[in-house]
Amino acid sequence: MPRLPSTARGTATSRRILDAAAEEFAERGIAGARVDRIIAAAQTNKAQLYGYYGSKDGLFDAVVADRTDRLLANVPFDAADLPGWAVGVYDENLRHPDLVRLIAWLRLERRPEGRLADSPRDEPKLKAITAVQAAGHIRAGDPFDLFNLVLAMALAWSPASGFYTATEAEPEADHERRRVLLRDSVRRLLAP
Repeated sequence: MPRLPSTARGTATSRRILDAAAEEFAERGIAGARVDRIIAAAQTNKAQLYGYYGSKDGLFDAVVADRTDRLLANVPFDAADLPGWAVGVYDENLRHPDLVRLIAWLRLERRPEGRLADSPRDEPKLKAITAVQAAGHIRAGDPFDLFNLVLAMALAWSPASGFYTATEAEPEADHERRRVLLRDSVRRLLAP
């Protein structure tokens, strides 16, 4: 079997570590996750893991960033269609519930109050909401609060829900009913 070039092998190893760590952290949190389980699942060693990520906390941060990037790639933000964006987030959480679980652990173990993170990724979203507001397409109000509320609505059936968590295994009719309700609710919330 041919050996992969060093950079391709490194990328493959890094991906295996991120995927194994995402599963471990999503299930057990930061404190409960074990590096030994991660390296066993990733078929690597501690030296590689620490060489790539520096520490268990650094690895957790990298996993959250990786999963956030996946969400952003799969569900591009569209301030002009926040109802559609919310439905996209609902669907992405059905396919990949690990990001919501990771964020819940981040909230529980690191940031129990206030804004979860100051991300430069948020500013373009807030500016886009402000522009759509200025055009009269959605209601006035603090763009941060509106974004937060729409996101909370999109996560209503996610693993972050205190009431009910939906799964891909449920009948498609249930998901479609929720999508229609979510789209309509966000549209009504944002009506000028």
